[in-house]
This record gives sequence, C-alpha cells and structure tokens, in this order.
Amino acid sequence: MKTTHTATHAKALPPEDELHRITRATHHDPFAVLGWHLVDSVPTIRIFNPHAESLCLADSGEKFDRIPDTDLFVLSSPDLKADYKIKCTDRNGNITIADDPYRFAPSISEFDLHLFNEGRHLRLYEVLGARKITIEGVTGVRFAVWAPSSSRVSVVGEFNQWDGRVHPMRNRGQSGVWELFIPGLISGQLYKFELLNAETGEIAIKQDPFANEFEMRPDTACRTTHSNFSWTDQQWIENRARSLWQQTPASIYEVHLGSWQRNDDGEFLNYREIAKKLVEYVQFTGFTHIELMPITEHPLDASWGYQVTGYFAPSSRFGTPDDFRFLIDHCHQAGIGVILDWVPAHFPRDSFGLARYDGSCLYEHSDPRLGEHRDWGTLIFNYGRREVSNFLLASALYWLREFHLDGLRVDAVASMLYLDYSREPGDWLPNKDGGRENLEAVQFLRDLNHTTQTEVPGSVIIAEESTSWPQVTRPPDHDGLGFSMKWNMGWMHDSLSYIQEDPINRRHHHSNLTFGLLYLYTENFVLPFSHDEVVHGKGSMLSRMPGDDWQQFANLRLLYSYQFTYPGKKLLFQGCEFAQRNEWDFNSTLDWELTHAPAHRGILLLIADLNHLYQTHPGLFEREFSSDGFEWINADDSSNSVLAYARTSPGEHLLVILNFTPVPRHDYRIGVNHEGIYSELLNSDNERYGGSQTCSSDSLTTIREPCMGRPYSLSLTLPPLSAIVLQHTPS
Repeated sequence: MKTTHTATHAKALPPEDELHRITRATHHDPFAVLGWHLVDSVPTIRIFNPHAESLCLADSGEKFDRIPDTDLFVLSSPDLKADYKIKCTDRNGNITIADDPYRFAPSISEFDLHLFNEGRHLRLYEVLGARKITIEGVTGVRFAVWAPSSSRVSVVGEFNQWDGRVHPMRNRGQSGVWELFIPGLISGQLYKFELLNAETGEIAIKQDPFANEFEMRPDTACRTTHSNFSWTDQQWIENRARSLWQQTPASIYEVHLGSWQRNDDGEFLNYREIAKKLVEYVQFTGFTHIELMPITEHPLDASWGYQVTGYFAPSSRFGTPDDFRFLIDHCHQAGIGVILDWVPAHFPRDSFGLARYDGSCLYEHSDPRLGEHRDWGTLIFNYGRREVSNFLLASALYWLREFHLDGLRVDAVASMLYLDYSREPGDWLPNKDGGRENLEAVQFLRDLNHTTQTEVPGSVIIAEESTSWPQVTRPPDHDGLGFSMKWNMGWMHDSLSYIQEDPINRRHHHSNLTFGLLYLYTENFVLPFSHDEVVHGKGSMLSRMPGDDWQQFANLRLLYSYQFTYPGKKLLFQGCEFAQRNEWDFNSTLDWELTHAPAHRGILLLIADLNHLYQTHPGLFEREFSSDGFEWINADDSSNSVLAYARTSPGEHLLVILNFTPVPRHDYRIGVNHEGIYSELLNSDNERYGGSQTCSSDSLTTIREPCMGRPYSLSLTLPPLSAIVLQHTPS
C-alpha cells in the first residue's frame, strides 16, 4: 500500500492486520499504532479520523496523507515534534484545532491501580470516571473505566458523533482499567462508554459508573462536569468534627425533593430554589437535620431514588452538582445538618447501567442465588470483590467529602446481612461456614463505617436494619458493624400497632409500649416515622389514628409527644408534621393548604414546640443512649392506659405522663423521688395545638405521701389522649 506524500514510505504504515483492527475498532492497544512513533528512526504520526476530509499540522501546515480506502492519516518527517496539534477540516468544511489524544502518556499511576485492585483507594473517584486534568500544560478530560472483560473500550459522545472508532482507550493491563485523555474537552459534554465483548463480539453502550452528572431522564448519557463552587461552611465542618453527636439532639426531617414542593406548573424546583424554601420551613419547625431520600441519579421516578444508576451524581431533575452543593451549604449556614439516603444493597438491571457491565457479571454475582433480589427485580453487589467494595466505599466518601454531607442513612441493611433474605429454601447459598450470614457484606459494612468515621470526622452512618442482628452500632473491634445509629423498627412497629387500637382495647396491648425498654440500650437508636409508614395503602399517619376527627388529632399529638420524649434520636417524614390527610404520593406535592386549617396548624405548632423542648432540655438528649437517662415511674397501669417515666441528665429531672384514653384522669397520683415543684413544660392538650385545654399543671408541689415505691408524690389531672411534660425544681 502506498501514499502520495513524498515524506511517507511504506514502513510508516502499520501492518495490514493492525490497520484492519484500527479501522474496525477492534484493536486492544490503539496507542501501539496511533500517535507519534519512531519508524526506522523517522518520526511518524498516525491519526485515525473517519469524519475528517483532511488533516494537517496546525503550526506548519504540513498535510497528512490518507491511506487509500481508509480513514487513517499518516505523516512522516524528520522534523516532527511530539507536542503537535492537528488542524482538521471535516466533510462539512468545519475546521478544528486540537491536541492528539494519542500523543499523551498514561496519567493514572501504577500505585493508583494497585490500590484500586486491592480495594483500598479512598479517593478512587479522582481516578476513575471523567476528570478535568492538565497534562503538559494541556487541559482536557481524562476518562477511565474498569472493564477487565472487554477487548476494546471507547469514549463516545457528542464531541465525536458517538462513533466508537474515534476514541478507543488505552488498556492498563491486569488492572482491568482503560483510560484516555481527550484534550480540549469542556464541561457539559455528553458521553458514554462503548465496550466490545471479548467473547461474543457484541457492543454495549454504557454509562460511566463514576459519572458526576447526567442528562435529564429519560435520556441516560453522562455529562462532563467540573465544580466551581465556593463553600462557606468551614465553621460548621470544624464544629461538627469536634461535636459529641451521641450527646447532642438530632431531630431529622425526611424529605423527598420531588414531592415536597413544586412550582405553580407542577414542575420540580431547582436545588437552589428548594434550599431557600426548605431551610426557612425547617427553621420554623425546629428540626436539626434534613434527611434526603436518594437523590443519587436514578432513571425511574417511581423508584423514589432507591434504584440507583449514578452512585456519584446528584439527580439532574433538580439541577447541577453545584446547585446541590448550594443546598448543602445553605443548610449549614442556617445550622441545619443534611443526611443522604444511600443504597449499596442493590442496583437495577437497566442495560445502560452496571448490570453485566463489560459483558461479564462485574459488579454483581453471576449466580442468581447470590446476585439477584427476587422481590425487587434488582441485582446484588459482589461485596467480596475488592474493586466492587472499593467502588461503594469511594461513593460513600465522595458524598461526605465532595458535598459536605453530615451523614448517610444506609438503606436495606438487612438484605445485605443475610444470604437467605426473602428467599425460599434452596434458593440461597450458605457461606463458607455453612451459615446464612453474608460474611463479605459484613466486612464491607465494617470497613465502610470505620473508614468514613476516620476520614470524615463527625459524620454519622445510620442503618435501616429491621432484624435482631446484634451490635449493629457497636465498634467492629468488638464484633459490631460500626454504625453510628440504627432505626428502631421495633419501637416504630409496636407504637403504631398500639396507637391504632381503639382506646378501649389498649389495656390489652400495654406491653407494646413497655417491651422496647428491654432492648433500648443495646443499640444507638433513631425513632423513625418514615415514608415507609405512609405508602402502599397504609394511609397517612392521621388516617391511622382511631376515633372521630378530634380523637384522631389528639392521638397523633400524643404519639408525637411520646416519640419526642422517649430515648432516641427522632425522624419524621414530610407531611406528617402537619397531619397530611392523604397517603403520600411521590407524583404530587404535599397538601400545604392544610397548614392553615386550625387542627393541622395545631399539629405543626406542636412539632415546633416539641423540637424546641427536645433541644433545650438536656434531660431529653444528653443520655439518650445511656440507661441512667431513663427511669420508669409507672409502667404497669394498663387498666388506665397510662405511662409515666422520668428523663434525666446532670442537673435536670423531667417527668413525662401519657394518657392513652379519651377519659380525663382526675386526681391521678404519681410517685416521685425528688421533693419540690414540678412545672409544666408541655401539654399536648393545649388549645394552641387544637386540644381541649381540660386542665393545666402550671405548678405542682410534691407532698410527703409515698406512692409507687417513691417517697413523694404529685396529684394531677391527666387530660384525655394527652402527654404532659413536667420539670422539677427543688423547693
């Protein structure tokens, strides 16, 4: 084969088989052919560009020769330098000048690759994915992806007409990583990876697992992005690192951004618009933290974010990554923490995502008895594969570091811990010891908790774990999983089961309220009334209360008062704080007009006052995880459905009395240990909240009359379906 350029000779051309593989995009090592090479000591440049009409060097104007019947261009000359630029004229007459990607050496170090393959790269998101970098003074985007079973991987995007022949990547050997630096690319470019299956020869177009931004669903391309955000929350971060979160109040408002509020046309608000509205509202209601249901990128609104395809990207539904940074920063400036729901338990089967990423079961187990969730129709991560556990660990660290999040709530932990989770006999494989525990997942969770709490001081990791797995919130070096806190699903279930009973029957279910103390201090608990309690036909919190309209509201006020005075951090889902009447619908906004109706407004004001009470009285928060902060005063009055307990801290003693019947209890006597005056801090029956204001216990004085095994006692009237909180002052 010959060319017409006098400086080019036959030896400058690649062998026929390599030329064929370049033009067919099947070459596993395009750098061996393309770019700057010495051929018989003569500098030679080879460029493959199927969209070019002609090419020349930008500085000298020397023209390349096109090899006949191909799209390979060749130029040989003794004077060719290795830092050249190419001037391209395409078939439409458009001219571009750019550096050649194939003249650059690898930019990912062998040490980075080693750490990744060992599962120990704590900043893996800075290595894989699409990263803006500068090499030899040239700025562009380096793309890198793990695909060990592919025989060729290319970057495809709007910058190369989605043509997999244009930008094949460099194979980094046994690491399984492919990389390519494309000079001159800017933020906002759409891209994916094109992977050639080594066994079948099939081509798959896949998202970048480490992409930081995506285009709006239903489209699925990734977008190059670079942050220009300037944080202003340094003081918050420093204070968080020093804080003793176990002894600090945490009241969490759980939010689904797509349905919390929308604009007048029913469209989603931007992260920045949400920030201002949400912070103002959370300040009014008094919550200390916001927990966001997953905003990690996901293709289907109906999954609520729990079927994740973008583990390193906030959803484009609400704006850009920097818009999301603004939301977090704005919350921190207002003194509000932010927790993100994070989903390492499973991922969807979408063909453009992680499923069979390089033609093999790369992120998931190949055996469906280990690799599939039957209930959810999703795939399970292979936690025992070091690169996979590193991927997930890097995702957790990315959200905590890059977005300054204060914690993660880990979804569906129980499904990770048990190999037989929601499986029939014979449809699961035991571990190496013959047990049902997923030992690889256990190790991953321990590594996750140790690493995040070490690398991001003050951050918390919260488990949604619904079984009796021991020591979920105890340190790994004491055989625990290492979580900061765990949702108390038992307390939630028992409390709702009890409160839904007609008051006349509650005497028969009294143990639902007292049983939880038997295990209360085995873990660090969060008390959740979450989104799971107001969907799938369960109705709203209000609709689950028995009785007429007045009793429903009174029951709900009583339940929330119980939650806020019981040991444990608090969590309440959006809409529950003003007694939304309808079951939650992710497709529509909350019924905000109800906040102006007196009964609903009363619930909202009660939540604000409960938050204030909880955060200003150390007796309610300093010893939430310690048994010396709680004392039963009366746990056995099932006939009257009354509970009484004390909450204490050094220097403060509070008394809580709960009447779970619609009957006022006159001259109800309570035994106490401390002589003095008990002043009313909160009464859920107050007319401010829509109550009947049956009585007020503004100031009660103890008498020396033993009661309930205590030397002093108080006599008071308990309003119907109510909670009273009293503060002791020595006389």
